[in-house]
Amino acid sequence: MTAASRGQTFIAGLNDGRNVWLGGERVNNLPAHPAFRGTLATIAGLFDMLDDPGTRDEIGYAVPETGRYAHGSFLVPYTPEHIARRSGAFSRWAKETHGVMSRLSDYARSMVTGWYGARAQLARLDDRFADKISIYYKEARDRDLFLTTSLLDPQIDRSKGLTDKKIAERYLHVVKETKEGIVLRGAKMIATGAPYTHDFLIFSFHRLPNEHGKHAHALIVPANSAGLHIVCRESFADARVRDHPLSARYDEMDAVLLFDDVLVPWERVLLYGDADAVWRLRTNRTANGLAFHQTVVRFVAKLEFVAGVAFAIADAIGVNGFLHIQEKLGELLTQIDTMKALLLASEVRAKPDETGVLVPESSFIDTARSLGTTYYPRAIDILQQVGGGGFVQTPSTLSEFGGPIARLLELYFEGAGVGAEKKVQLFKLAWDLIGSPLGSRHELYERFYAGDPVRAFAGQYVAADKERLTDPVWKLLRDVHGS
Repeated sequence: MTAASRGQTFIAGLNDGRNVWLGGERVNNLPAHPAFRGTLATIAGLFDMLDDPGTRDEIGYAVPETGRYAHGSFLVPYTPEHIARRSGAFSRWAKETHGVMSRLSDYARSMVTGWYGARAQLARLDDRFADKISIYYKEARDRDLFLTTSLLDPQIDRSKGLTDKKIAERYLHVVKETKEGIVLRGAKMIATGAPYTHDFLIFSFHRLPNEHGKHAHALIVPANSAGLHIVCRESFADARVRDHPLSARYDEMDAVLLFDDVLVPWERVLLYGDADAVWRLRTNRTANGLAFHQTVVRFVAKLEFVAGVAFAIADAIGVNGFLHIQEKLGELLTQIDTMKALLLASEVRAKPDETGVLVPESSFIDTARSLGTTYYPRAIDILQQVGGGGFVQTPSTLSEFGGPIARLLELYFEGAGVGAEKKVQLFKLAWDLIGSPLGSRHELYERFYAGDPVRAFAGQYVAADKERLTDPVWKLLRDVHGS
């Protein structure tokens, strides 16, 4: 009997009793549900690349202890070659999905890898941390676990905090300790990829006051935990692959997690009750550096894809010779080159942490992530301007080209050097980026996935070595004025 591929194993394990809610109903057969079928097929194909001798060295690495290939996100980097290998794995998966799937588990896996690599340092937070993360890291690596994060508190009343009882009761908190673990109640958002993840990484995104210890925790929560409800947004998936090529395959789904007295075993409780310790884990340079590095690699692939679509449309309708169009297309190239330069700089300037793990330089990563919040909306704006009214002048379905008016469609939808059907295919792809529910979701996502962009820019200022810039100013004034 032929052994199941990694993708098949992943799909087969999803009907494990998890509570996924969509459209007011519990999803009883996740792999067969039309909202998830296309996306899961995409992910299964990515997992299968680790079984293929032609791609596995690009995607992963052979684990020394077993010889079995694991995804590159699990590689703890100690050399520039390791950094390059991780970057290559991220890039290949991102290009396979055109950067449209942002949470393919390589981000959360990198977070776990960073915690594992820095375990000796992080053991200062809790003397059991190193053992717990070591066991879990190897399990996630060797079982190809799909991981995602859910870090934010529900949007109830942002003007109030944990001192308000109603808010405190709804933010995720511990209601009981038992011999087996801790019992939690409350909610977390936004969990991208939640319906089909194996485990959630749960911790506080913002710093908590020390007196709110019952809200301070860092957890690894199985998706099929009793009492955990995964409440999905409306599906943007569309079964019409030819008319909606992105929506049909790349709707990775977002969800809110509702904890109705969920027991998390002690071995999955990394930290609990110490708000300062949780914050130090949340801001750990090693884990954040490895995880945030992946987000920039993925973003480069997405910008390249948007630019490719814009260039193809400009060619297809014969506007690529107009100066104002060339200016806009040139701007897309500057976006790509800026991101690539920041990514390369982060890798070249990588520095070891105190345990020897080589970590990409955070200043360049942070700059790239901050710029991304404005770059992507601007790229979509340019794409809209290049295509103009053509986006709403396509037939409702490509099937029309096999119908009774096909002759007329071929005549009046023809492009500059491209046939009518190919041109309509291109515009439908572009519409999936700029006008479909999936496209709108992505513009919103890229604005906020890295957190509040105002806080991000301000944080870079606060953390900067400002004297390096101001000292020459004061020196010049001293030289000129003598005091």
